[in-house]
Amino acid sequence: MLEEQLLRLTAGRIARGERPVIGLNGPVGAGKSTLSQRLQQRFAAEGLRLAVASIDDAYLPWQQRLEAMAGNPFGVNRVPPGSHEPERLVEAIAAWRGGLQGTVLRLPRFDKRLRQGQGDRTADWQGSAQALLLEGWLVGCEPVPALDIAACTNNHPPELGYLSPLERRWLPHWNRALEAYRPLWRQLDQLVMLWPVRWQLPRRWRFQAEARQRARGGGWMPPQELESLVRSSLCSLPPPLYQRPLVQRADLVRLLDGRRRSLWEGSGAEAMGVLEAIDETQASSPSSSATG
Repeated sequence: MLEEQLLRLTAGRIARGERPVIGLNGPVGAGKSTLSQRLQQRFAAEGLRLAVASIDDAYLPWQQRLEAMAGNPFGVNRVPPGSHEPERLVEAIAAWRGGLQGTVLRLPRFDKRLRQGQGDRTADWQGSAQALLLEGWLVGCEPVPALDIAACTNNHPPELGYLSPLERRWLPHWNRALEAYRPLWRQLDQLVMLWPVRWQLPRRWRFQAEARQRARGGGWMPPQELESLVRSSLCSLPPPLYQRPLVQRADLVRLLDGRRRSLWEGSGAEAMGVLEAIDETQASSPSSSATG
């Protein structure tokens, strides 16, 4: 089971005196927060303290975020690359690993409920930790060579057919913005990926999650705004260009069915063969877009 393998890998690093950082990549709605909580509980049962941060905790301050996202094709002020300040997390990890304050880790936090649902920074979290899990939909994503981006923008490959012309024109912008995240990705000791069996699923999952929150009295995001945020995550860094290359490098991959249950788990290298078989099965399907 993925949780047990990850615990074993991380515990080994801790025993060697390391302070490991685990990256967790998965699309919106895939259950990253649920898995993170489960891992914290599992680690605690073994006497290990696992802290959890989201890439969203490193969003830019409000005014800077508005400026950075001005004019984008999704009409959002957060989510796409360039809306974060990854240096804050790099600095937090460096101070923690430096050991100047023992095992105390200080992490930025972001509250999505502030500013009428637009979100803003809130008080930092501070606590003792032996390991850190960093989760987010773009965790680990690397810039694609400029020539490849140009080819995708100009040649309209079928796998990117779901992008609008304006979204295509913004691809080079998002690609350049990823450069700023590279120092943070270099801090990752392990990479875990949650991969949907179909990329139409994340949108459904996120809307289902919002419906559950509303049923509990906690939902707050208008449908059109939620649609824009979900689309911005699927179309600013299209999965065929950015998430797919991560799979082979991942330490652990979990393939999710339509109900977010595990269909298959294994190493990234093993996952490539599984995904190729899925691609062959879905090749003739008319609904093969990432947002369909």
